[in-house]
Amino acid sequence: MTRYARQIALPEFGAGGQARLGAAHVLVVGAGGLAAPVLPYLVGAGVGRITLMDGDRVSLSNLHRQTLFRMEDVGLPKAQVAAEHMATLNPDCEVSAVSEPLDPLNASDHVVAADLVLDCADSFAASYVLSDTCLEQGKPFISASIVGTSGYCGGFCGGAPSLRAVFPDLPDRLGSCDTDGVLGPCVGVLGSLQAQMAMEVLARMEPQPLGQLVSFEAIGHRFGGFRFDGAPEPEDGFGFLAPAQITKADWLVDLRAEDEPGPALPNATRRTVTEFDHPDTTPQGVRAVLACRSGLRSWQAATRLRGHWDGEIALIALGDVQQETDP
Repeated sequence: MTRYARQIALPEFGAGGQARLGAAHVLVVGAGGLAAPVLPYLVGAGVGRITLMDGDRVSLSNLHRQTLFRMEDVGLPKAQVAAEHMATLNPDCEVSAVSEPLDPLNASDHVVAADLVLDCADSFAASYVLSDTCLEQGKPFISASIVGTSGYCGGFCGGAPSLRAVFPDLPDRLGSCDTDGVLGPCVGVLGSLQAQMAMEVLARMEPQPLGQLVSFEAIGHRFGGFRFDGAPEPEDGFGFLAPAQITKADWLVDLRAEDEPGPALPNATRRTVTEFDHPDTTPQGVRAVLACRSGLRSWQAATRLRGHWDGEIALIALGDVQQETDP
């Protein structure tokens, strides 16, 4: 046990915590900037098994913050490369690569096999799909997000409220690393917090981080946070579908511009978000399936539609031609 002696020496952790880490299976979704500290810390600490999901490939613009990768990795599948690098760090940990994006169809099978789920993806749609699935299955869920110089890390589900309970609504605009920029060390701070929370959950250290959110502002080095143990679950949140779950009976709406890149959506009606302010444009007796690239416009249109229509509404985040899952 020489490898783990320093953490076993902690009375809050001990040999029992080490044994629980060694028996654990963790699902990590996203092999980008947040995963850069998450994976080495969890692998180095002796987590028994990690399943790593990411459908993206390494690109040159990733390397300033995705420190798992090297120049020779550019163009290769992130999950596969990250798993190979982690195999050289600790043979006690088995890291399995799944080189496909998480979606509403495959989420349940991957979550049910894990003891803990970490959201390291730069996709609010993936975050909500994971949170919904973890809440349903009673699995603890550690999610982090950062845009620019601000971010948060929180422990959800597994007996605590879900991500939807803390963030039931979305802002008018969601930033991203591509559009708003990000500094590598900022991402590293949030990823390190994720790894710390994950170890506390797996080792059953007290107090548990489930039901706690930590915020971070890099400029000025400010931390904040709060507990949300009693936050109620929203009753009418919008769920996400995979394109394969569309049926012929659905009212399918594509909110993207005609020249916007991304997967094709045959037989869809094209609308803009503001058109959903008018009740007379909505068919009756069908399920409304609203699609866009990230899911944000779908969420905005659904919010407008809900104001004058009580039918079922589902959302689709189509993504780009090449899936982007790196924060």
